[in-house]
This record gives sequence, structure tokens and C-alpha cells, in this order.
Amino acid sequence: MAFAIRNLSVLAYANGFTLWHYKSSKDTLETVAAANHMADAADMLTAGDLVMVTAADGARILCVTLADIETAITAPLS
Repeated sequence: MAFAIRNLSVLAYANGFTLWHYKSSKDTLETVAAANHMADAADMLTAGDLVMVTAADGARILCVTLADIETAITAPLS
């Protein structure tokens, strides 16, 4: 399923860092974590931001590793 920007919300913001939450009831964690899945929000994300993801098969925290005008790459927080 496609990324739905209406399901992305800010939980906290300070000193250029944003903690986000993304709720996807139909996508799996693997789909949400795929490269550029959040490209529609790339202009709002910054490298180093964290995204708490709730998906159909569980939850995960992703770190934004690259964000520019058209690209948003995330990696699981380990």
C-alpha cells in the first residue's frame, strides 16, 4: 500500500530533531522500512529524525538516514 502522509504525525520536536509516529494498518514493517517509502514526506524529514512505526505486523523505530527534496531513506534503530 502507498504511504499516507495523513498517518504521519509529530510527537516531539527540539533542537532540529523530530520524533515522528507513522501508523499503517495494512502495510508490513518491511514495506514501511523499504527505501523511499516515505518519499512524499521527504521535505519534512531530516537525517537523524526517528520514526516510531506501527504496522500490520508489529512496531519498530526507524532512523532517517537520508532526506532531501525527493528521497527519504530509513534504517532500523538497533
